[in-house]
Amino acid sequence: MTEPLYLSRMKSVIVGTAGHIDHGKTALVKALTGIDADRLEEEKRRGITIDIGFAHLELPAPGGEILRLGWVDVPGHERFVRNMLAGVGGIDLVLLAIAADESIKPQTREHFDICRLLSVRRGITVLTKSDLVDRETLDVVRLEVEDFLRGSFLDPAHAPIVPVSSLKGSGLNELKQALVQVASDVPARDSQALARLPIDRVFTMKGFGTVVTGTLISGTICQEEELEVFPTGRRVRVRGVQVHGKTAEQATAGQRTALNVAGAAKEGLARGMTLSPPDTFRPTTRIDVSLTLLPSAKLLKDRARVHFHAYASETIAEVRLHGEKQIAPGQTAYAQLRLENPALLLPADRFIVRQFSPVITIGGGVVLDASPLSRRLPPDQLNVFLHTMETGSPEQMLNARVARRALEGLPLKAIPAEMNIPPSQAGQLASRFTQRGELVKSHNTLLSPAAFSQAQTEVLSTISRFHDANPLVPGISKEELRERLNIGADVFFGVLERLAQERKIQTSGELVHLAGRGVVMRDEEAESKKTIEEAFALAGLKVPALYQVIGGLKVDKVRAQKIVTLLLRDKVLIKISDELVFHRGALEELRRQLAAYKAKSSKINVSDFKDLTGVSRKYAIPLLEYLDRERVTRRVGDERILL
Repeated sequence: MTEPLYLSRMKSVIVGTAGHIDHGKTALVKALTGIDADRLEEEKRRGITIDIGFAHLELPAPGGEILRLGWVDVPGHERFVRNMLAGVGGIDLVLLAIAADESIKPQTREHFDICRLLSVRRGITVLTKSDLVDRETLDVVRLEVEDFLRGSFLDPAHAPIVPVSSLKGSGLNELKQALVQVASDVPARDSQALARLPIDRVFTMKGFGTVVTGTLISGTICQEEELEVFPTGRRVRVRGVQVHGKTAEQATAGQRTALNVAGAAKEGLARGMTLSPPDTFRPTTRIDVSLTLLPSAKLLKDRARVHFHAYASETIAEVRLHGEKQIAPGQTAYAQLRLENPALLLPADRFIVRQFSPVITIGGGVVLDASPLSRRLPPDQLNVFLHTMETGSPEQMLNARVARRALEGLPLKAIPAEMNIPPSQAGQLASRFTQRGELVKSHNTLLSPAAFSQAQTEVLSTISRFHDANPLVPGISKEELRERLNIGADVFFGVLERLAQERKIQTSGELVHLAGRGVVMRDEEAESKKTIEEAFALAGLKVPALYQVIGGLKVDKVRAQKIVTLLLRDKVLIKISDELVFHRGALEELRRQLAAYKAKSSKINVSDFKDLTGVSRKYAIPLLEYLDRERVTRRVGDERILL
């Protein structure tokens, strides 16, 4: 008994067409799927594909699996290669259409080069319009095509070549069999990764509102989910999801997806933007890449401008070669591409570059780092880093990314976006490294052990220098210490905690000082401290002005002020207003007086307070306001209630 379709295991694969204009790509898609991918009136009128079109087909595969094929049909005319590039970026396999009556043409070569540069690894070569030639001609064309494809991912030794006639239907069954065979070998895209949907189409639908479509290249998007639009930062809500034309609760990686979104009008969205979970990624205008020129390209010089294409996005980029003045045709080099417009790009994303003028495809490559540091590493270190990003294991990549940040460290939350890996894998990687002691976790940031040790050394030396320069100050504030060091909060506080645990520093509130290191006073400073304290202790509540006391000391004004600060910190002196400072003994005696007064009356006014304390109004008002703040009294009208 055949398993019902809705119970079968589904595998989603994106199939793209490629080939020269009028080589029958759209007719082939229609013959296979029954869907005319030419949706524009102008396309139907002129009989050529202008923009990317879409279709879908489900085929049974061995083992009861259902292959859900999403089709991206691309234009073949040289004037519309930029539209072709908007659709081909997310495909899993390609159908390279070559008309039997024309053989290999210019856009056959360009589209084929683009597929190779985008690292498309699977495909089928289709000899279309095979009914228009005789058997002998078809054999000759096949030999030409085999020679053209040899050594590539479409090498006839392992990739099928299928003659078909979309008009007569011949070869279609053989092509479907080949599709099943090739699509079954396509590895499934990661539905657990962070979701990214490059937008290739935006339109409005009556009764629904704004709709966007694209190929979901990673992750999962669910109905009612909130997404961020990159690079604008706008937030939208997914009101509805369709996969291959059918309503669904969610879309998973590898599916052609349509989203009905709320929160943005059609005018606020455009091809080339990307939808992803909010607060996860940051758009970038600088990417470090491995860049390869086609053998047919011209010499590319440093600082040359090019047209840059990645997924559905397109912008102008300036090529900054790393350690080279130029790239020769057929060569590969490391470079930084500086984009005119920000885009959401991640490591392992493929891209195409086209000559600035005339606009022809000249090369492409892979993103190695979408988060380059503002300070560039020395050329030799940068090349080693980029080589690791290109060929290293995830462990080696994480180590290199942490090491290059030195004292700044790599925040745990930044790892998924920096490395283009799922958050779960990022957490596992970090745990393995920290458990083995190969990396240090400082709060929520990773550092190399050497960097963490260096941070500790710099903290200790900075505090020591502060003590030497400020012997009368008990310690440096955490804020000032961090500013002097210029390191992130996670690293800074993690280092302080470690040093405190090792009893190398001590903290008192916001102050930090070396263990066993306090205020160091000279004889005249100690004498001045005693003089200040006695002056206020003997004055009771009729205290002198602070400047008068300081003026009579043997030390200079700056040191005198630091001594006063020490006395205030230790609460020997208490400042109750901008101008008045009292000894703590005098204020304690005042509290005792009020406690005794409370036995006679629960209230006191200014006049009674002056009589009780023997002070003038100059002192009485500030003292009463201080007592209000200390909750010894509470003002009600012209009186105070004793609490």
